[in-house]
Amino acid sequence: MAVVGLVLSAGTTAGSIVPALAAPGNPNGQQQPPGGGQALHSLRSGVTNENFYFVMADRFSNGSTANDDGGLGPDPMVSGFDPTRKGFYNGGDLAGLTQKLDYIQGLGTTSIWLTPSFKNKAVQPEDNSAGYHGYWITDFTQIDPHLGTNQELRQLIDAAHGRGMKVYFDIITNHTADVIGYQEGARKGYVSKDAKPYRTASGQPFDDRDFAGQQSFPALDPATSFPYTPVLDPGEENLKVPAWLNDTTLYHNRGNTTFTGEDSYYGDFFGLDDLFTENPRVVRGMIDIYKTWIGDFGVDGFRIDTMKHVNDEFWQQFGPEILTYAKEHGKSEFFMFGEVFDTTKAFTSRFTTRDKMQAVLDFPFQDAARNFASRGQSASALSSFFAADDWYTDADSNVYELPTFLGNHDMGRIGSFVSADNPGASDTEKMARDRLAHELMYFSRGNPVVYYGDEQGFTGPGGDQDARQTLFASRVPDYLDDDLLGTDATHATDNFTTTHPLYTAIGNLAHLTAEHPALRNGAQQTRFASDGPGIYAFSRTDAKDQREYIVAVNNSKQPQTADVPTYTSKRTFTRIYGDAPAEAKTSAEGKLTVTVPALSAVVYESSGRIPRSMAAPAITLGQPTPAVGDNGRLRVTANVQGESFYEVSFEARVAGGNWQPIGTDDNAPYQVFHDVASLDAGTPVEYRAVVLDNGGHTSASAVTSGVVPAPLLAMQSPKEGSAVTGVVEVSATADPEKSSHVVGFERSVNGGPWTPLGTDSSSPVYTVFDDLSGQGLPDGTQLRYRAVMSGPGFDGVTSDVRTVTTGAPPQPNSVTVAGSLDSEMGCAADWDPSCPAAFMTLDPVDLIWRKTVDLPAGTYEFKAALNGSWAENYGDGGAFNGPNIVLNHPGGPVTFRYDHSTHILQAVYASQQPTAVAAAGSQDSELGCAGDWMPDCPQAQLTLDPTDLVWKLTVADLPAGSYEFKAALNKSWTENYGAGGVPNGANIPLTHAGGPVTFRYDHVTHVIRAD
Repeated sequence: MAVVGLVLSAGTTAGSIVPALAAPGNPNGQQQPPGGGQALHSLRSGVTNENFYFVMADRFSNGSTANDDGGLGPDPMVSGFDPTRKGFYNGGDLAGLTQKLDYIQGLGTTSIWLTPSFKNKAVQPEDNSAGYHGYWITDFTQIDPHLGTNQELRQLIDAAHGRGMKVYFDIITNHTADVIGYQEGARKGYVSKDAKPYRTASGQPFDDRDFAGQQSFPALDPATSFPYTPVLDPGEENLKVPAWLNDTTLYHNRGNTTFTGEDSYYGDFFGLDDLFTENPRVVRGMIDIYKTWIGDFGVDGFRIDTMKHVNDEFWQQFGPEILTYAKEHGKSEFFMFGEVFDTTKAFTSRFTTRDKMQAVLDFPFQDAARNFASRGQSASALSSFFAADDWYTDADSNVYELPTFLGNHDMGRIGSFVSADNPGASDTEKMARDRLAHELMYFSRGNPVVYYGDEQGFTGPGGDQDARQTLFASRVPDYLDDDLLGTDATHATDNFTTTHPLYTAIGNLAHLTAEHPALRNGAQQTRFASDGPGIYAFSRTDAKDQREYIVAVNNSKQPQTADVPTYTSKRTFTRIYGDAPAEAKTSAEGKLTVTVPALSAVVYESSGRIPRSMAAPAITLGQPTPAVGDNGRLRVTANVQGESFYEVSFEARVAGGNWQPIGTDDNAPYQVFHDVASLDAGTPVEYRAVVLDNGGHTSASAVTSGVVPAPLLAMQSPKEGSAVTGVVEVSATADPEKSSHVVGFERSVNGGPWTPLGTDSSSPVYTVFDDLSGQGLPDGTQLRYRAVMSGPGFDGVTSDVRTVTTGAPPQPNSVTVAGSLDSEMGCAADWDPSCPAAFMTLDPVDLIWRKTVDLPAGTYEFKAALNGSWAENYGDGGAFNGPNIVLNHPGGPVTFRYDHSTHILQAVYASQQPTAVAAAGSQDSELGCAGDWMPDCPQAQLTLDPTDLVWKLTVADLPAGSYEFKAALNKSWTENYGAGGVPNGANIPLTHAGGPVTFRYDHVTHVIRAD
């Protein structure tokens, strides 16, 4: 809950925010602590014990062949149905799901999560694929005919409800299918708001963020308001349903996103029409759409696609209103969680705190689980990961609600990760690592999500289409050669095997956690972590039952033993899971000796409750400080003088307001990250906390004060140490972001005084342009740039400084890969910057220094040494005289590349390259292709040069003309790069006089060029 609520709801009481469990009574009749404050239990909503099964309907089971082509006929480029191609509809449907509910429920599933099931644009020719995945919606009111009917959805939901299972919809709020074109050309590159601002219908520039979250918005004109002019093809003017979606002024119309910076909010996803979510008409329209699916169909919850690409104000309205509507219609446990594809908790947690949403998919957990179970990284890293869970704690939500997962339809499967991370491992080891990952997911906090097919050992070479195999017999060649874990089966047959060892293992985990609810929603406390690979141990304790469970997972290839602290001494613990002694007893110091077999888990249950505390411990608050990672929050910590099970409730207030709860933490270290982004800098905020022990006693802290910090400014461009010419883009971002910010920019020439460049008030990225032409600055001139800002409560906040030089950077005479590998390269000794055998070669075309060598397996360290000496050297991250770069080399060829504009030296492998790269563009027909823009045309494919790992295609005689092209990877448009190596970026123009031309693509930079 944002602190602004403390001011706006000064008349409310803490009791108006209802926790999952009421404040406990005190068995001794003791009143609330004299220091004030309310003792609450840590929140547990009704969805902290769900087991999700995430399924793509088209790829699960084909219950009816009658709907395979969606009623659109036999032509795959019209119907989208082709069961031999992984990018097209393969035939699965809702009827198939309904028929297989026994199979799904056998895994212990309590909630089915469906990928988007609304009517899609069947084929987008530019992508040479179909809308089988559900993310190209044209009608938000109708089930896609390939999947069935609205009535069949009702039947599925009713059948699931009859079994006690819920059904969740995957929904989209920020884009539709690619229907809108631009008068200037299809799928253009992104144009920033600073280069071309939005304009009202009367032509006045404005910043849309000034109106986000409001009930009014400027009138717009498609002919004048946008950087590109939106147009609809004849016959598609009324294609979308509801009808308001056909208004082209309700879209951003700024070109394709690169998924970073400003354009991650405003750009089209691979041409998909990006909705103007800052406009209240769009907010209201989306709320109305999804209310219907709750009220008319009984959907139990939503997974929300691409949440991080939508402005905060949208979620702050959408989430509370949808939740209120659901509860009014009998859905007391209605639950929404968003996709925030990021592994930083400071960022992902903003959507549940600042943006009032219930939960997000736990991408940070997926990364941590893979690192532990598949990559064998340190157990202490897992301990650090869980210690940061308090980022999610606020008055109405916490980390226990987050859905956790191991892989998905976009990034790939856990089976594929295990196989990629352990290429030489046996099937037995891969199965053990896969099972270990599931054990960690089921026994730790959160709601586990099983991605369909993982229970059958599905793998695949990567994400997206390569992770979307059918559970029914497949005819897709790319799937038929997959190696499934734990079985000799292939994708050529149905894979609904309930005896598969992973199906059995997952079902057992679900059954065990249902039998012992504390393993699903009990407080999680870290107990032990090895410094390297080995044991990570934690306890799970239910606040009411007070019985402690000890979970120990071991990612080492050998058995490991640890003395694990518990809350009780001389207490018997009984094994309920894993291969370990049936019983163990804690020592006088409360430690339980646990031995865990290699790559596995064990769980012990205490024979009784934790001894009841006789008196609450003392509690003190630390000084609130700005949270590292989110300057819009204050970190508030509590020190509790005791060693038992405690829950600490935090409260805050500003001057003139009442105390309000801001979160309850049930595991040490006790802390909250309080959102104060809505308050002016310099505002004092008071805090207090109450500790509740397991005997019902309470103790209060003294009141302490913190101050809302001034925003932080961070430069975004130009890149530090780069060489600049022409017009230089100078940009910065503010943390926290507010639409009222005005940022100024300054420049210094050759160390001289700072002079103003201009100001910008257009968020979220503030930008000015410095035109160097005509300024008479000779090459080699040093320029420094910085941003400055003042506002309510702060004055003169200054960003970091970016230093660049004008003109092309002069290349050194030589660059050496100098390190512990020099003797293997043929040098007389290691770390010799003057050894010619370790010299790199400058490529005159792209100005990259490269060297390919064949090295024995081993761990090496190295740096880039310039001009044959250590006087100028660059280490990790391109830092001058920086730390050594570490290379864990499996043995064989490796290519080193050094970019003098960034000073970054890195090692790359042929195995990291795509399977194919095409120069796809308007020249393809001249190359002999059947048409233009064909990513799968053989004549347009580049060949990887093993000596420098640059992809090349030389055309002996390309006719004179003007062409456009991009790099298309793996013979499709799924991954493509345009101008500047930007993902899904603008087309690259080529004006050719006729004759030979060579296309070159570097997979490190993603830059493709024609020379």
